[in-house]
Amino acid sequence: MLIHPWDAPHDDCEWQRWLAVHDFGQLAVNGLPGEPPHVQPLHFVHAPDRGEVLAHLARPNPLWPALLADPVVTLSVVDDYVYVPGPWQAPPGTPSEHGTPTSFYAAVQLRCTAHVVDDPAEKAELLNRQVGHFQPEGGSAEAAVGEAPYGRLLPGIRGLRLEVTGVRAKFKYANHRTEEVQNRVAAELSARGGPRDAAAREQLLRRRRA
Repeated sequence: MLIHPWDAPHDDCEWQRWLAVHDFGQLAVNGLPGEPPHVQPLHFVHAPDRGEVLAHLARPNPLWPALLADPVVTLSVVDDYVYVPGPWQAPPGTPSEHGTPTSFYAAVQLRCTAHVVDDPAEKAELLNRQVGHFQPEGGSAEAAVGEAPYGRLLPGIRGLRLEVTGVRAKFKYANHRTEEVQNRVAAELSARGGPRDAAAREQLLRRRRA
């Protein structure tokens, strides 16, 4: 992923705050020789204080042999993306048709070393941490080894602790454009009102304020 200086996060807190509320991504695992890479969509919990990501997958998932052969993986998360028409970005004093179309998006890629969790008690603890993140209001029983309702389901999954070894983050929102162009793009996003337009507009304005 190409990251120009103006698209880089201002600090680690910026991408960590964004990742805290964007907790669904794609786990990329190198394929076995002669096979393409595996790309697995999944919910996850990022624990920056522990430098890890928690997730789980079904035991029959076909990626396990490849992951065990090469535990170096990438977790990719992309959101707040929109298409920006060329005229919106035309430099001041130039014809609108000379503007360059582009994409706005936020992206975080975590390079990780994967550790498979098969111990039943550790799996239960991992699941409870995930449910606590996604369901802070409660409403579900805790997972516990040998106890209903989830104890009997533990053998059907494998846990994942992804040890984060590197981070690449990008917030591509016209940070290198003039204030006039940024204002125009923000106004056009507000007027269009399409999916993710409000989120992209907020990213543009937030980045400019920072």
